[in-house]
Amino acid sequence: MISNYSLNNSNLDAGYWRIIQGISRIITVEEAKRRKSTCSYYEDEDEAALPTLQPHSALLENMHIEQLARRLPARVQGYPWRLAYSTLEHGTSLKTLYRKSAALDSPVLLVIKDMDNQIFGAYATHPFKFSDHYYGTGETFLYTFSPHFKVFKWSGENSYFINGDISSLELGGGGGRFGLWLDADLYHGRSNSCSTFNNDILSKKEDFIVQDLEVWTFE
Repeated sequence: MISNYSLNNSNLDAGYWRIIQGISRIITVEEAKRRKSTCSYYEDEDEAALPTLQPHSALLENMHIEQLARRLPARVQGYPWRLAYSTLEHGTSLKTLYRKSAALDSPVLLVIKDMDNQIFGAYATHPFKFSDHYYGTGETFLYTFSPHFKVFKWSGENSYFINGDISSLELGGGGGRFGLWLDADLYHGRSNSCSTFNNDILSKKEDFIVQDLEVWTFE
C-alpha cells in the first residue's frame, strides 16, 4: 500500500510539474510577443516623430535628421523642413544661395558633406544674406557628425554669429578664425575653433572641399 501510494504520488508530482512548465512556456511566448509588439510600437513612434522633409535630402539619413531635430530650438520644432537651396539642384554659387534665401523668413539649417564624406554644418537663426556686419542671435549653433554627433552652442564670448559678403560666408569668429567658412563658389571651406562657439574643428581637417551642400528652412 505504501509503495503504491508513493508511486502514485510521484506520478502526480511529475504530471504537476509538466503542467507548470507548459504554463511557463506559454507565458514566455506571450511575453515575447508583447515585448516585440511594444518595441515595434516605439520604433514606429520614433519614425513617425521625424520631421517631414520636402523633398528628401540627398545628404541626411534618418539618423542625422533625428539627432538634429532634437537639438533645434522649440520655435521650429514640429515644422516641416523645406529645401531652400541645394548645390545638386541650383549649382555651386554663394550669390545663388543669397538669392534663394532672400524670400525666406525663418531660421535655416546648413548641411555640408565634404570630400571625406563627413556631415557637418550650422543652424542659423536668420537666412543667409549679403551683409556688411555680423547678424543672428545666440540660438545659432554649429554641429558635426565627424566622427560622432556634437553640437557647439554660443559661448557668450562674442556675437560673431553670421556674416556674408560676395566673397565668403562665415559662421562664428574671433581672432581671425572662423567656426565655419565657405568661399564664393561653395567649393573650398575651412573650420577652426573659434571663441563664438568654442567648437572643435567640424571636418576631419581644417581645410576641406565641399562635395554637396543643402540649406533647409522650417515652414
